Amino acid sequence: MDSSSWCFVMTRFRVFYGVDGDIFAPCALGAVINDETLPVLKFKIVAGAANNVLKEDKHGDLLEQKGILYAPDYVINAGGLINVADELGGYNRERAFQRIGGIYDNVRKVLDIAKRDRIPTYRAADIMAQERIDKIGRVRRNWL
Repeated sequence: MDSSSWCFVMTRFRVFYGVDGDIFAPCALGAVINDETLPVLKFKIVAGAANNVLKEDKHGDLLEQKGILYAPDYVINAGGLINVADELGGYNRERAFQRIGGIYDNVRKVLDIAKRDRIPTYRAADIMAQERIDKIGRVRRNWL
């Protein structure tokens, strides 16, 4: 693709952010919620499989201020990692899918923490992750 074609594609892509829609699901490019896209973003929810959807943490704060719900990528995008982790102990499809089903519960927990603490969801996801890490650390100290 030559540079003029690339410029056309990117210009057309930027127009998309201003669409009045329900869910924006970035599934390939990271950092798509940024200083340039946020002012024109009209979606009600941002929830996609791309890694690092927010260019900076401040963009999570700004989504919250705009009333746009953000489902943090590392919470909703855990299915592939869960599936691969299940392969380490001898793959069991039913067990893997049961664990993947827990993503819904984790998203619910993130939303509950955000509501409880009156914080943006990206911060709530970090709190949930840190709580899990701390809990695993305590268990390991008890057994080592």
